[in-house]
Amino acid sequence: MRCPFCGHDDSQVKDSRPTEDNSAIRRRRQCEACGGRFTTFERIQLRELTVVKSEGKREPFEREKLERSLSVACRKRPVDASQIEKLASGIQRQLETLGESEIESKRIGEFVMAGLKALDSVAYIRFASVYKDFSEAKDFEDFAGSVVEAAKK
Repeated sequence: MRCPFCGHDDSQVKDSRPTEDNSAIRRRRQCEACGGRFTTFERIQLRELTVVKSEGKREPFEREKLERSLSVACRKRPVDASQIEKLASGIQRQLETLGESEIESKRIGEFVMAGLKALDSVAYIRFASVYKDFSEAKDFEDFAGSVVEAAKK
């Protein structure tokens, strides 16, 4: 594994253990050249996924991008990094088990919306404001109102 600090090609595994939800192996590594320590994760990948953007462009699915989006939506909310990791794993598993190699970005957004709705309503509204492309405050207000109404039921 290449060292993120010096770029050396060899590192030594110091510790390995499964993540909380057993979806990955967490490995603590140390670079043989500079001595820097870093963590890597090893995950099962059922199939190569390609994301089809709304304008038709295709790009490989990046789990890190999904985690970043979830983290931004959950920023300054009472949501642990482990909850974000678990949600990202669940969404990725759902995508891989669909049986399709190409998935529309809209469909991924729907999975994220469903996951955030169950996790944190503020994060759900934040993500929705970008995903649904609210153009004015009224759009935001209407959506937030519908979330409050649904919570009362």
